[in-house]
Amino acid sequence: QVQLVESGGGLVQPGGSLRLSCAASRSIFSMYVMGWYRQAPGKQRELVANIIRGSVTNYADSVKGRFTISRDNAKNTVYLQMNSLRPDDTAVYYCNALVAVGEVAYWGQGTQVTVSS
Repeated sequence: QVQLVESGGGLVQPGGSLRLSCAASRSIFSMYVMGWYRQAPGKQRELVANIIRGSVTNYADSVKGRFTISRDNAKNTVYLQMNSLRPDDTAVYYCNALVAVGEVAYWGQGTQVTVSS
């Protein structure tokens, strides 16, 4: 089992930056996929970015060039650097981990990101 704890959310003005962190309760070195999802009010949860097998990254079209996902294996932590934030980035952001293909995925409790002037 894996516990995931997100942090770093908050209120930021349009054009600003935030860095989200996701601390895992066990080593992430061998995790198959780690990623970030978000859910805005009234909308479905959507993939923001993920890292597959520790090296291949994927991003939603809406965040390409603005967000960067990274991981620190020594700290068992995954980060999401968010720059040039826009009001439509407002959502609860969730960390996700998949240990291996076919196994259950784990979720954090979420962290609120609000982009508003």
